[in-house]
Amino acid sequence: MSLYRGRFAPSPTGPLHFGSLVAALGSCLEARARGGRWRVRMEDLDPPRAQTGAAELILRTLEDFAFEWDGAVMRQSERSNTYAHAMAQLRERGALYACACTRKEIADSRLVFPGMDGERVYPGSCRDGIPQGRIARTTRVRVGDEIIAFEDSVQGKIRQELRWDAGDFVVMRADGLIAYQLAVVVDDAEQSITDVVRGADLLASTPRQIHLQRLLGLPTPRYAHLPAAVNALGEKLSKQTLARPLDPRRAASAIAAALAFLGQGPPPELGRAPLREVWDWSLAHWDLGKVPRQRALPAPTEA
Repeated sequence: MSLYRGRFAPSPTGPLHFGSLVAALGSCLEARARGGRWRVRMEDLDPPRAQTGAAELILRTLEDFAFEWDGAVMRQSERSNTYAHAMAQLRERGALYACACTRKEIADSRLVFPGMDGERVYPGSCRDGIPQGRIARTTRVRVGDEIIAFEDSVQGKIRQELRWDAGDFVVMRADGLIAYQLAVVVDDAEQSITDVVRGADLLASTPRQIHLQRLLGLPTPRYAHLPAAVNALGEKLSKQTLARPLDPRRAASAIAAALAFLGQGPPPELGRAPLREVWDWSLAHWDLGKVPRQRALPAPTEA
């Protein structure tokens, strides 16, 4: 069997919060429990959203929480040539087409309906060519009647009809930047990632990524989507929802809280133990099978 390789891939849009800790901890512990490697990738492909100094702060916070990763940190901002090569491959296969539609036009279209993740499904207006007088804005991947099905190690059987649940999706944005869906597929293959453990807020994206893997002839990792941490309003913890940054001074109690969130049943006193003891307990008791099969769970009140 090939060596297990997992990863944690934060975006430098702000400091890590409890939801980030859940994803980092779950992916790291699963990798270590399997005797595998755990990589860190900085998904800094979107400069307009990046916060100055956030990437360095994220890495420093991981170190303060005693995370240890294997190899150098991959940075998407340094990989434009690799993404361009993947785009060329997709063009050669006839899988891409230019699109002139704006977000407002798509939102206002009577042909649009909500997909699996609540996003509006593109109705294919430019599939047969851009209307005369219009200018290409984005590049989309053409999807057919594919049904993408896979077994998620936490959420169970997932099935998506791409045309109706996602539609032709963007792989190059109007600002010329490569979209997340393509970058993550190329990066996972480059790092030989065998298992993706991440938040369930990304679950609906997975079939699109599997579609791209098949188009590019890349292997498909195994997937495990952990419950996303949400606030009292049911909103996913994020910079936009004013999630509280992780405090390194409370690393032990935060990790213990994350373990409880993930169904691992840590003893009440674990959050007061030295950080090394918290990690020793975590590594000895981690069980992915205990993670709740839910898409979202309330974050602890102190998070």
